[in-house]
Amino acid sequence: MAETSTVKVLESIHVSPPLGSIPTTFLPLVYFDMPWFSCGHIQRLFFYEFPHPSLHFMETTLPMLKRSLSLTLQRFFPYAANIMCPQPPGKPYIHYMEGDFVNFTVAECTADFNHVIANYPRSIKLLHPFVPQLPPARSTEDGIRVLPIIAFQVTVFPNSGICIGSTYCHVVGDGKSFMHFMRSWTSVYRSGGDLTCLGNSLPLINKDVIKDTGGIESVQLKEYWHWISSWSENSAPNHDVADDKVRATFVLGRAHAERLKHLVTAQCSNGVDSVQVHISTFVVTCAFIWVCLIKSKESATNNSSQNDDDDKFYYFLLSFDCRNRLEFPVPTTYFGNCLKPGIVDVKKSKLMGENGIVLAAKAIGSKIKEMERSGLRGAEHWRSTLIERIISGRLTAVAGSPKFHVYDTDFGWGRPCKVELTHIDNDGAISLADCRDGQGGIEVGLALNKNQMDEFLAIFEQSLKLL
Repeated sequence: MAETSTVKVLESIHVSPPLGSIPTTFLPLVYFDMPWFSCGHIQRLFFYEFPHPSLHFMETTLPMLKRSLSLTLQRFFPYAANIMCPQPPGKPYIHYMEGDFVNFTVAECTADFNHVIANYPRSIKLLHPFVPQLPPARSTEDGIRVLPIIAFQVTVFPNSGICIGSTYCHVVGDGKSFMHFMRSWTSVYRSGGDLTCLGNSLPLINKDVIKDTGGIESVQLKEYWHWISSWSENSAPNHDVADDKVRATFVLGRAHAERLKHLVTAQCSNGVDSVQVHISTFVVTCAFIWVCLIKSKESATNNSSQNDDDDKFYYFLLSFDCRNRLEFPVPTTYFGNCLKPGIVDVKKSKLMGENGIVLAAKAIGSKIKEMERSGLRGAEHWRSTLIERIISGRLTAVAGSPKFHVYDTDFGWGRPCKVELTHIDNDGAISLADCRDGQGGIEVGLALNKNQMDEFLAIFEQSLKLL
């Protein structure tokens, strides 16, 4: 039977921006936002050491945690708003009005904190009780679907730690926007509620900076209209998971990453395309994990000796931040989505071969260089191409990024001791983050059935020894 954690809810409240601080606001969604309607919610957990009893937390920490959240929502008010989804031919938008709020839950858990934050494989269900639930969507009298945007849950482990969990709708903003919000929240908390501490790091909440130079919005609106027209109470993704599915965290340290970069760079220097290949710690980590994943999948399904499918392709999905990389200026502080997909296609025979990691790294690096140059070219085909690859069952996607610096999210209790993305339990992605030790390595989160996880662990460790 799968291990689970039990939580006791201590408090459940609504947190709003300060009264009168934000006027009623309508924000139209743009073509970078609309593709995310069909995707699941993002779930991120931050774990902190907190060697105090629950009563100490409730009396000394919780009041400022709620107050600082309210103040931060004043600057990031779309998170307290709702997404309004009209039927065709209406366009979706974010709507904020006085009294809108986020759900904020406080809970207690007596589970072993060290086991909860461990890197070794544990049942994926162990972390689920720490993930807040968004309120269900509702409908207005005129048929507009109203989608809540974000919810938080703080779980106290008495005399051990704290978990700050979040669930949010990707339509409102990407991971860069969310981490901007989280760092701002920590700053306001540490300052004792002084919003001036945010200085020049305020978000730019202005959809006008996104220009539709190629008619992309009309394509995305058609996809949105199809989605909203087929929406039903039962259309939410089914998140039932197998009892034998486990999650684990693997660390590719700086030394191993440097060896991988040297290996790939040496191989690339013998080819004519060496100038075009982008080689970084991110690239070699993705290549290394991708090849280990494919080998573990083939081994777990006893396909490693079959040659009749060597020509089939495996796919790797990257999300590329377009801020400051388009023909029109989008500043780094822009709040919303500003991502485009990049899909790497490599044959199984090449990935499974002796130079699989090198070939994967060259393919990923080349795709990144291409995405740096291509702007919004081909945007009308992004979604259809992605769906085709997803249907194949051979797509690996990346969630998160080492550039988010999630371990800098410090409320004053110290850096997080673990950060997890739990939605990878459902969508099969791998999560990437910077390492807590700040030494330049990368943490990789995986959720696999136990058989494949055992295979992956053996292949991962053996591959590291060969570097």
